[in-house]
Amino acid sequence: MPRQPTAEGEAAARPGQGIAAGLEQAVGAFLSWLREERRARPRTCAAYARDLRDFLGFLTRYRGKEPDLADLAALGPADLRAFLAARAAAGAGPATRARQLSAVRGWLRFLARRHGLPAPALAGLRGPQPPRPVPRALTPEEARQVTRQVGEVHANPRAVAPAFQAARDVALFTLLYGCGLRLGEALALDVRDAPLPGQEAPLRIIGKGGRSRIVPVLPAVRQAMAAWLAQRPGARPEEPLFIGARGRRLDPAVAQRTLRHYRRLAGLPEHATPHALRHSFATHLLGGGADLRAIQELLGHASLSTTQRYTAVDAAALLATWRRAHPRAD
Repeated sequence: MPRQPTAEGEAAARPGQGIAAGLEQAVGAFLSWLREERRARPRTCAAYARDLRDFLGFLTRYRGKEPDLADLAALGPADLRAFLAARAAAGAGPATRARQLSAVRGWLRFLARRHGLPAPALAGLRGPQPPRPVPRALTPEEARQVTRQVGEVHANPRAVAPAFQAARDVALFTLLYGCGLRLGEALALDVRDAPLPGQEAPLRIIGKGGRSRIVPVLPAVRQAMAAWLAQRPGARPEEPLFIGARGRRLDPAVAQRTLRHYRRLAGLPEHATPHALRHSFATHLLGGGADLRAIQELLGHASLSTTQRYTAVDAAALLATWRRAHPRAD
């Protein structure tokens, strides 16, 4: 049963002034289809209505007349590129322009299905790529605080965690920060893989895409691992290294929830997540002078461009230090 249109959805279905009169009905039909058949949210419908109004307003200025279906059928990639360039000149960011292109494409596809309108402008045109977010790392002291103290609390913030859970959590988060592992990589390890004191062998990790990499292990990681395994004597080599209360492989959601509880009790920032420990590993190595290629190998990145995102973090830290220390920085 279709949902009843909301007031915001009704507003989205009536594009209003600025859209060429001959295409108002086609725009309204598209927005109704989005709302009733695709179950698009009212905000999405409203945003798409604005985007199509911008697009048709651009075409009116671009061609010197109000467009009609024949003008839409004659569109080429250059026309859509001109629209995106005009939106960029007006101050629209990459994410906004990507959404606007998606709205126009969706509408043109809708017209192609409903009215047989050819859509040559859709072929081979890539939208603007929003910049990838800069990794958010913890400070060295915050990262050390997590690895030292996370075992003191668990789901109940007023209770001390049992020794079993405390040792497990310390070992897990020390491993993430000390070796730069993804949470899934750490939880996929078995007892036979555990790096222990007295061993010198590095840790072999199978990462994304089945790519294998070798990671050196700090003494602190080996000590935390030994303390954890001491809490579960008799563990067989083929068993999961990190287990939950029922003895099965630890669920990633449990680890994420544990750190979420801890960071709120400890007053750490909201981006203090298991993956932020991996970001912290890379950022702190880079700040200490490590080679970018070496960090790429340690993280298991297929492309150096992925690792280069950490240079932005390091540059931001250098700028912050300069602003604090330079006498003329104010």
